[in-house]
Amino acid sequence: MAAKKSNSKDTFHQLSRDISENNLKPTYYLFGDEEFYLDQLLDKFSALIPAHEKDFNYDLLYGQELTLGKLISIAKSYPMMAERRMIIVRNFLQIAKNADDALNFIHYLEHPNPTCVLVLFDTGKPAGNTNLGKALSKNKLVGYYGFEPLADYLIPDWVIGWVSTHHKKQIAPPAAQLLAQFVGNNLQLLSTEIDKVCTFVDTSETVTEADVKKIIGSYREYTAIELKEAIVKRDLNRALYISEQMLQHAKSDTGELIRLVGFFNSVFTNIWQILRLAEKGQSKNQIQSELGIASAWYFNKLWDDATNFRYSDMPAVFEALLDADRSIKGFSTLDSTAILFFLVKRIIG
Repeated sequence: MAAKKSNSKDTFHQLSRDISENNLKPTYYLFGDEEFYLDQLLDKFSALIPAHEKDFNYDLLYGQELTLGKLISIAKSYPMMAERRMIIVRNFLQIAKNADDALNFIHYLEHPNPTCVLVLFDTGKPAGNTNLGKALSKNKLVGYYGFEPLADYLIPDWVIGWVSTHHKKQIAPPAAQLLAQFVGNNLQLLSTEIDKVCTFVDTSETVTEADVKKIIGSYREYTAIELKEAIVKRDLNRALYISEQMLQHAKSDTGELIRLVGFFNSVFTNIWQILRLAEKGQSKNQIQSELGIASAWYFNKLWDDATNFRYSDMPAVFEALLDADRSIKGFSTLDSTAILFFLVKRIIG
């Protein structure tokens, strides 16, 4: 069976365990576009130094205000009346450096101060073919972790886990899927919207689909999920009716179209992933494991959607989505209703 692929959520949980168990490396380089996890980890590292020790043993620095030489000097200093010091550097790649400083920093990474934890943050990483890039990514004394946005199909699982861990509640899988559809994979925004919903249902143990619709959803009769259900079932008349209703009640036709095309691109990417793996002979359980989807309810929904299409259908579906995207951007004289109707008809076939 294929091993489950690691993702930012798994990496975050593993690193969080290491921090809580005090199983620390002397240096970390944490990078990526998923700033939500990076900010969470910055807080966790910062909390390792008690408040009464922070004045002398904690530094939050910024690369644009720092040189490598200065950083090395700070990292080599010892804690004052404490077991360790913590140095956090944000925007590390903006740090000023010369050749000698770079060599000295690489030497420091190989022979770090045992009483100092140095944590470097940035959205990017040094080029892998540079000496600094190799020193950070290959050194066993450096925790080198990347955090990229979660795939859309992992977001409902994330919502379920976040509600359970941070609000001590359950959320119905359809409600988690609806939250993911409304908000997308911006984890910071998702956590904020979850806070709103859980505050609203403070006296209830379970967040329902109706709760999500009432607090952050539109008050429209139909959602993109209902349109997707009609398309998957090849119910053209219902799909066109829902499409028309959604556009009529939208604040902006263009905005609604952009959201729908993005949503369906995500839906059919999920379907393509399942069909691709099934084409290779993998079983349903193997596919769920490889995609890393914990929620059986959500995976079964994806599986059911995928069974309504063939692997050979996917090129035409993605071509239709691309054409719709181009039409929205002005490469067509069609109006919003015609663009959406044409997209729905082409997907249904």
